[in-house]
Formats: sequence, C-alpha cells, structure tokens
Amino acid sequence: MHPMSVNSVIHNKFKDLKGSLNHIIFNFDSLGENFGNQDRNSLKLFELEGKTLNVKSFRVPNIINQIAYRFLRKSKAQRSFEYAKKLQSLDIGTPQPVAYYEFKTLLLFKKSYYISEQLDCDITYRELTTDFDYPNHEGILRAFTRFTYRLHEKQVNFLDHSPGNTLIKKVGEDYEFYLVDLNRMEFGEMNFETRIKNFARLTTHKSMVEVMSDEYAKMGGYDYDRVFNLMWSETEAFQERFYRKKRLKKKLRFWKTNK
Repeated sequence: MHPMSVNSVIHNKFKDLKGSLNHIIFNFDSLGENFGNQDRNSLKLFELEGKTLNVKSFRVPNIINQIAYRFLRKSKAQRSFEYAKKLQSLDIGTPQPVAYYEFKTLLLFKKSYYISEQLDCDITYRELTTDFDYPNHEGILRAFTRFTYRLHEKQVNFLDHSPGNTLIKKVGEDYEFYLVDLNRMEFGEMNFETRIKNFARLTTHKSMVEVMSDEYAKMGGYDYDRVFNLMWSETEAFQERFYRKKRLKKKLRFWKTNK
C-alpha cells in the first residue's frame, strides 16, 4: 500500500480551528450525525464552538477519475470551496465555506471532504414543486427567478441548478436564496439559450415554467413567448433524458440480477 498524504485548505476565518477540524475529518465515520440523503455522498453535521458544521464526504471516484483528480483536475471538494468563495465575492448567497480536505496516494486520488457552516432555511426550491399551497408561492417563485437572473448577469452558470440545491430563507417580507452543491459551475458571459436552459432541471410543472418565464422576460426585456417556448422545450427534453436514463438503469439491473 502506498502511504496516504492529506492536503487541507482552511478558510482564514477558521485557521485557529485546525486541530478540531482535523479531528472531525479523521474521525468522520464514527462521529457526527447523518444529515439528508446519503445515497451518493455522505453528509454529516458536527457541533463546533457554537456553530454547526456541514461536512460532505465525496465518494472515492472510479479508477480513471482517481488518476484524473490526482494529476489533471481539481477535486469536487476543492471546487466547492473555491466556488463558494467566488460566490461570496460576487455577493451571491451560499453557506460560509470553512475548509476542504483531500486524501491521495502517490498515483491516485482517494477521498475528499468539503466543510461549510450549516445554514438553516425555511424551504428549498423543491417544496415549491410539491406544495402549491405554500404561503406566497408565486411571490417566492418570482423572487427565485430574479435571483437566477442576477446569477446570469454576474456570469455564473450553476450547472446543478436543480430543486434541492437552492435554500430559501424568509427575512422580513423578502426572501434570501443560497446555493449549495457547488462543484459544477462555469463562469463567463451567457447567451440567451444558455440562460434559459439553466431552468430545465427545476420543475415538471408547466404553471411554474409560465411564472418563471414571465418574470425572466420582464427582467431581461425579452419576449415572453420566446422565453417560455424555449424554457418549456428544454424542461421536456431534460425530463425525457432523465427518464430514459432511469429506464436504462432498471434494464441493466434486471439483466445483472437475471444473468
């Protein structure tokens, strides 16, 4: 076995907590409490000096990616940390980044962890897709659309703009939005098609697409029909791809178990 090396980068604000953060990461499996969906990556909460920290443990990648992340690409944990700092510099909401850790051997990339402050929110965007009676449903949806427009104006293309990845917090009469799951982003000028395509994964409900199209058209001075037609066709295309993939996975599982 090659010896494992650890690389950690800690945000300036949390430098003095290095010992405690190391303790959390090195004992991740036995400490902390599970949080949310554990399917793909493991999320846990830890209490530290009056703060709740959210630690995301990324799965060990497949062998090709172990080589790629070791030598060619930034890890998901590093990208999450750097993108969070970038969003903060642009005044875009995201939970406070704390640190990231990477475990590597001489030739391969193994585990990585991203630590941020846990942010308590009222809802995520997902609740808007399931509870149409939620107070001020349309108002929140329009505010979310303005938030997305602002992202686009600041040249942020959040590639994982999906229902669970925007936390929503009511502050007085207003709403604040925070992005999570940050490891897939692109930065740069976005054309009309790229902007509207960014809404494709958010909802299956035509009524919600109509509201978002209306608000986005107002914000950008676009023609409503042009926005809606593209947003709805991109939404349908995404759904089609999503279910095709699901059916394929089911077939593969069936084939494997019946071999």
